[in-house]
Amino acid sequence: MKKLISWVEIPATDMKRAVTFYEKVLGFELELLDFGEEKMACFPSGEGAISLAPDFKPGSTGVLVSLNTEDDLDGSLLRVEKAGGLITVPKTKIEAEGRGHFAVFIDSEGNKLGLYGN
Repeated sequence: MKKLISWVEIPATDMKRAVTFYEKVLGFELELLDFGEEKMACFPSGEGAISLAPDFKPGSTGVLVSLNTEDDLDGSLLRVEKAGGLITVPKTKIEAEGRGHFAVFIDSEGNKLGLYGN
């Protein structure tokens, strides 16, 4: 199995402030990506980013952890629904080249998580 935790997003309301904070705390530079209304500052390990998006706010929405689906995102989404979960963002292509697809769901306990795969 590939690594279980595929991607972590940390919401920000002030990208410059957040990038400065995490670069200081973690001791490395983040790769900045601008998708218009959405912006990301990616970790060099490829496992996450600081994210600025209109509907992704610090606090109440919290950190989004995405689980790796071993390239079976469609099957995993079917299993989420069969297990009583709710898909809140359907399978969506990631705009950055070669990054695959993601989806977001609510689990049986009300937690929001992501799935990552192809």
